[in-house]
Amino acid sequence: MTESVKKDMRVRSIKHGTVIDHITAGQALNVLRILGISGTSTAVVSVAMNVPSGVLGLKDIVKVEDRELEEEEVDRISLIAPNATINIIRDFEVIEKHKVDLPERLEGVVKCDNPNCISNTNEPVISKFAVNKKPVELRCIYCDHVISEGIAEHLI
Repeated sequence: MTESVKKDMRVRSIKHGTVIDHITAGQALNVLRILGISGTSTAVVSVAMNVPSGVLGLKDIVKVEDRELEEEEVDRISLIAPNATINIIRDFEVIEKHKVDLPERLEGVVKCDNPNCISNTNEPVISKFAVNKKPVELRCIYCDHVISEGIAEHLI
């Protein structure tokens, strides 16, 4: 193996599953939380954090064996890693690859951090946000409160 290949091989290949690449550096653990993966999970997961990237400077990578993501999970990931790519792996080959795409509207994904918002009362109201993509900002449909930082902390 050449020296450059040795430097790039950080995590082994997977036979079936999903590779989430180009995650914003430092967000891999939040991605695991979105996917419901904890220390008690039986899933085989590989995590690489702060890996050099020509595009992002540094990036995180998450590989989950024997699992393909649901659309809602991809939407949540797009909130904290808007440059992420989702790679579906079958028989060690990438059969599908796409960038995450923030939806224009989110429902029931994020909790408004305005304590006076109707979505935070006992009313049967689902949180709803309009999404601005660059920079990522969420505007509550009910109270116009904007969340632009710490979005991972507000995920439901």
